[in-house]
Amino acid sequence: MHHSKLAGFIIDCQTADLQQAADFWSAALGMPARALPGEEGGKYVQLHDAQHGLHIEVQKVEHTSRVHLDIAADNIEAEVKRLEALGAKRVANVETWVVMEAPTGQRFCVVRASNADFATRANAWPGSG
Repeated sequence: MHHSKLAGFIIDCQTADLQQAADFWSAALGMPARALPGEEGGKYVQLHDAQHGLHIEVQKVEHTSRVHLDIAADNIEAEVKRLEALGAKRVANVETWVVMEAPTGQRFCVVRASNADFATRANAWPGSG
């Protein structure tokens, strides 16, 4: 039987400043940024995901920036304000979530965390407690 799982995300950024893009995503996701060696370092910055073991990189690209992810929060409005302080923009309030845009143009959503998710992960989330 064939098995698969989520391996990670490549966050494509059409930007002149890869480090600024990586700094935003590092702070937004609470994952330290790690420079890659050699030639790769000019095009990629890895975000270290110790909690889930996902492979996540911020990549400098020439095409339109693109990615989609959800950030779960127990207090959506507080999380939206935190992300706005990092440079994100609110695009729309939709039902129970907020569509936002990163400084590099990617759209993402801030969604309500379930009580079970928050209870088990609260101590690992940046800004929690």
